[in-house]
Amino acid sequence: MLAGSIASILVLAGHSPLFQAAAIILGTFILEDAATVIAAMQAQQGAVPLPLALGSLYAGIMLGDLGLYGLGRLSAHVRWVARHLPPHRQEAIRAWISGHIFRVVLVSRFLPGLRLPTYTTCGFVGADLRPFALAVVVATLCWTSLLFTVSLKLGQFLMDHMGTWRWAGAIFFIAFIAVAGRVVAAGVQEARR
Repeated sequence: MLAGSIASILVLAGHSPLFQAAAIILGTFILEDAATVIAAMQAQQGAVPLPLALGSLYAGIMLGDLGLYGLGRLSAHVRWVARHLPPHRQEAIRAWISGHIFRVVLVSRFLPGLRLPTYTTCGFVGADLRPFALAVVVATLCWTSLLFTVSLKLGQFLMDHMGTWRWAGAIFFIAFIAVAGRVVAAGVQEARR
């Protein structure tokens, strides 16, 4: 399972802050919510310094989000991809996104399944990178801080009440986040109809 892979990478990092930071950043590219939960639980146990865990999560998630924008930007230069969206449509989308960039990025950060298409579209149509990056920073600070704080509290609860089974509880929590996100996204889709 991916969560187990992220935990294994973190264990292999040992007590080296550089390797721990690299492991957490790498974990965000694999599955960022799982990386957040696991980093918080490791910080709760004292295996990873809390500022290092949170800072690495911020860095990895923001790099990933900017990478999605970059992939979209690069795809705009691929002829067979670019022909699927005529220039006049690209301009209309860019104009709309420019007026709503913060809202678009915040909504896509909190609703599962929206980040990839939204961020790559922003890059594809050439949305201004500065407001996009600022919105990514704000959205990441909000979401990651919230999930990290909940995970710290959950980690303490699991350590106090589940002992060696705490990782099973963490996996259940990660699965819950994924399922709950999908249910919310489906509800939003249904409400739009």
